[in-house]
Amino acid sequence: MSSPGLQGAPLPGVARLDVDRIRQDFPILHQEVNGHPLAYLDNAASYQRPRAVIDAISHYYEHDHANVHRGVHTLSHRATEAQEAGREAARRLINARERAEIIFTRGTTEAINLVAYALRESLRPGDEILVSQMEHHSNIVPWQLACQRTGARLNVVPVSQRGELCLDEFHRRLNARTRLVAMAHVSNALGTVNPVAEITAAARSRGIPVLLDGAQAIAHQKVDVQELGCDFYAFSGHKMCGPTGIGVLYGRRERLEAFPPFQGGGDMILSVSFDHTEFNELPYKFEAGTPDVAGAVGLAAAISYLEGIGLEAIAAHEGELLRHATQAVAALPGARIVGEAREKAGVLSFNLGSIHPHDLGTVLDHQGVAIRAGHHCAMPVMEFFGINGTARASFAFYNTHREVDQLVAGLEVARRMLA
Repeated sequence: MSSPGLQGAPLPGVARLDVDRIRQDFPILHQEVNGHPLAYLDNAASYQRPRAVIDAISHYYEHDHANVHRGVHTLSHRATEAQEAGREAARRLINARERAEIIFTRGTTEAINLVAYALRESLRPGDEILVSQMEHHSNIVPWQLACQRTGARLNVVPVSQRGELCLDEFHRRLNARTRLVAMAHVSNALGTVNPVAEITAAARSRGIPVLLDGAQAIAHQKVDVQELGCDFYAFSGHKMCGPTGIGVLYGRRERLEAFPPFQGGGDMILSVSFDHTEFNELPYKFEAGTPDVAGAVGLAAAISYLEGIGLEAIAAHEGELLRHATQAVAALPGARIVGEAREKAGVLSFNLGSIHPHDLGTVLDHQGVAIRAGHHCAMPVMEFFGINGTARASFAFYNTHREVDQLVAGLEVARRMLA
């Protein structure tokens, strides 16, 4: 699927962001680190939160907190309404057909594990789960565990030297033994935007369900699960200006209804005896225990905030930052960009000569620049490129060209010190 504005020219008619004004909404950005203005470029790991999200969570705890669903008092009703408002916000964001298809989880990892746990019931020896070489560990390990328990196997689609999915190999490996396709919408390690609409169409034409890991896509471009045609879509609140500890699994109703419960207890039941338990309807069937109501409140506020800015404008701005950073870093002596896909989100992974990525990250921190260094929980793709890890700068809509220049200046300092 083409993702306009991520790497190509900005879309005509898309307004430029007033980034200086937007930055006023983020208290954490206005500080110095080691005597320098903070340049927070670790957004692929976790976004920062605007005041609107912080205030929404505080208001909930100050005025509305109670346990949900079964209380008859006013505060319980308010808390229940707040949680369901968060569910409706998530449904609206991804255009799910109904709120029952929105399952609250602790994040993308738990969402994927839920599907993997349920799929064990139907996997048999010789069955295959199709994944790509660029997946995050959270979209590898759950399937490995499922395969170990059932005798199924992983079938891995390779990537090219540019960091793009080898589509010919995907179509070749999609076969009668494939029971699920599980792919990243956007690679956290490379920034590659995968052609998920084509992937989904090919799989569904053969009756094969598709799970998309949307953690790195959800805050950077418009996602429409009905348009994509996927069966499952997983994302995390903290990757999109929301709180940690809250995430979403979207699942088609018919798929979720066929799944067994993931955990037992609490609100996932209708009735219990020592002989029999009757499970609750969707979505509560998969939401055992006291939910993270404050997380749902914060998630709703984050979604409203992003929608107010506009995802097309966000994609266009981040695309400009990525182009500026890519050109500037590539011009440094000894620089190697890792991941040069034609369709990329705002992730720049690189190495600088023989300098270890952790050393780069440490020197940059002393210059006030926050990046990520290491394998980014994507060790197989690092092995493919013959490296132990990369330095990774990742951009959000509140980042500026000045911060990119601060990154490049910090890399010059590191090069002079350590090369």
